[in-house]
Amino acid sequence: MEEELKCPVCGSLFREPIILPCSHNVCLPCARTIAVQTPESEQHLPPLLHSRGPAPPAAAPGAGPGAGPGAAAGSAACPDSESAAGGGGGDHADKLSLHSETDSGYGSYTPSLKSPNGVRVLPLVPAPPGAAAAPRGAGPAGSSLTCPQCHRSASLDQRGLRGFQRNRLLEAIVQRYQQGRAAAAAKCQLCDRSPPEPAAVLCEQCEVLYCAACQLRCHPARGPFAKHRLAPPPAHPGAPGGGGDGGGGKGAGGGRKPPTCAEHDLENYSMYCVSCRSPVCYQCLEEGRHAKHDVKALGAMWKQHKAQLSQALNGVSDKAKEAKEFLVQLKNLLQQIQENGLDYEACLVAQCDALVDALTRQKAKLLTKVTKEREHKLKVVWDQINHCTLKLRQSTGLMEYCLEVIKENDPSGFLQISDALIKRVQVSQEQWVKGALEPKVSAEFDLTLDSEPLLQSIHQLDFIQMKLPPVPLLQLEKCCTRNNSVTLAWRMPPLTHNPVEGYILELDDGDGGQFREVYVGKETLCTIDGLHFNSTYNARVKAFNSSGVGPYSKTVILQTSDVAWFTFDPSSAHRDIVLSNDNQTATCNSYDDRVVLGTAAFSKGVHYWELHVDRYDNHPDPAFGIARINVVKDMMLGKDDKAWAMYVDNNRSWFMHCNSHTNRTEGGVSKGATVGVLLDLNKHNLTFYINGQQQGPPAFENIEGVFMPALSLNRNVQVTLHTGLEVPQSVKQPKQPSN
Repeated sequence: MEEELKCPVCGSLFREPIILPCSHNVCLPCARTIAVQTPESEQHLPPLLHSRGPAPPAAAPGAGPGAGPGAAAGSAACPDSESAAGGGGGDHADKLSLHSETDSGYGSYTPSLKSPNGVRVLPLVPAPPGAAAAPRGAGPAGSSLTCPQCHRSASLDQRGLRGFQRNRLLEAIVQRYQQGRAAAAAKCQLCDRSPPEPAAVLCEQCEVLYCAACQLRCHPARGPFAKHRLAPPPAHPGAPGGGGDGGGGKGAGGGRKPPTCAEHDLENYSMYCVSCRSPVCYQCLEEGRHAKHDVKALGAMWKQHKAQLSQALNGVSDKAKEAKEFLVQLKNLLQQIQENGLDYEACLVAQCDALVDALTRQKAKLLTKVTKEREHKLKVVWDQINHCTLKLRQSTGLMEYCLEVIKENDPSGFLQISDALIKRVQVSQEQWVKGALEPKVSAEFDLTLDSEPLLQSIHQLDFIQMKLPPVPLLQLEKCCTRNNSVTLAWRMPPLTHNPVEGYILELDDGDGGQFREVYVGKETLCTIDGLHFNSTYNARVKAFNSSGVGPYSKTVILQTSDVAWFTFDPSSAHRDIVLSNDNQTATCNSYDDRVVLGTAAFSKGVHYWELHVDRYDNHPDPAFGIARINVVKDMMLGKDDKAWAMYVDNNRSWFMHCNSHTNRTEGGVSKGATVGVLLDLNKHNLTFYINGQQQGPPAFENIEGVFMPALSLNRNVQVTLHTGLEVPQSVKQPKQPSN
């Protein structure tokens, strides 16, 4: 956090910090040294009041360029930085204005010195003969101040530097930081340990610092010591009473009085001007320039901005945690690179020694390649460590500083800096871009020595890059099932340089059987259709290249749907079939029977679906059942040997296969009727229902293979398909076939 508490000009902890219009901070003494006299041709403000008194003294003799801004600041400092500036004027009460970078006079017209931080420090400008000295905090007429961090310029009005608000929160945090650092340095003066324990108390009579153990042993609270007064360790060792204000100035302690309005000295801040983003008093609202601005309660805005800063800090905290873990990963990577590099060197030496004299000259060349590869990897990782450490230190310092700001109970002071802090925290979070916490190199050395070439090709001996491909990584978030199809996705690990020519996807039979190849190709996404419903499949994938086949991935388990969801298939239907309602409703353009199949195929399990008769005119004979994919589609279902069906009129039904009519049963269909089809491939039979009534015994038995739902109808019938249904648990007694 210490970097957040240092002035960008002098590089020391802030002394009497002021807030510039760009939201950055600078010491008040340093601000005097970097103020620039603007030429008359570039003065955009009305003439300012002349200063009174002698010119500020120049830097002490001997305080040349090497003395830095501290010397100049010290010569310019005076007891009260907030004394009133002379003059004023109702029309010119708000003379502070920002300049663009093009009209700023920063560092262009007078010689400048260099501060330790590289900021240009202008020598003090002497006042004209006979002119009065400027009050403390005021700048010369026509002066401007350029922020040393963002280089934006601001002109000074007649109030001079007093026109900038004092950053009381930063001042208090600096003082608390100094006190904490000094207290941490206080050590017990009687400890025989090395190093001594931190001091716990100070005896004011003995003037000795004691740790807890030494106090009990050497300074018990009895006898002549009983009347001694024990106090906490001083904030500044050696200073009576804990030493001073730490350079924080008045009002920097925990008991400082509430701040008063800069324009109305007797009024406390009570409201917050949203337009100007600054706290104001009630007189500013009644008679000042904030009268028509949007204002809100100071306490409410204080809590709102604290909440926003806390929320923004959460993101930075998470990134800092990730950065720490990433640094551990990088350090482990360093060790792996070192170990792997040594392993490769040992292997290389052994192979080169086996080739005796013919490989001697080549051996040195190959060792150099390994060493360069290792050094390159180490350099890349060290660069990442240094870069990440820097960003982590910056984020941690900013985070600690913000937490200290949040602890403060000064709403107006907090709101002075909260917007800038929120923006800085957000920018700090954004610097952790995607990929910033991933290593840029792998610990693996992609170098393999081929020791089999003939002797005459020794001089062309070099590393080959080809190795077996690594294990593919299954992307579980993209693997899914739908009905009786499964989709699998995979990718190669990051930082993989071994070429991959293709992949082999293997699937078992859904019943714990042997794996079989279902896909070979270059794609990393594959869908397999036509699997069993209500089955559990195991899948795995491996990569291959010209060197061979790599290892298998982990096995993923996929469960197909318990029940089938499907529609009529427009691609395989007869051209006279008319589908609607998302391919769930079917009719026909022809008076002849035409066949349409479903989109699902069954070879295992128990499946049930229903067809609702939406329209039934002129007593047609629709047929319902199952068929193979190559069924004849221009005649009634069941007339060939590729279909098993029940056709029905308005009074009776028949089973039909290979044009053979069997099991005539009473009970037909009409508009509004429902026909159910139960396919039990575990028992290898087919059963039909009309309005929940089973039509005779199972229609067909001993059926095996792959079947698709099927329907034949003509233009006098329209039906709607209903799928995803549970198998009926209780059905009415079957009707007996009629003679």
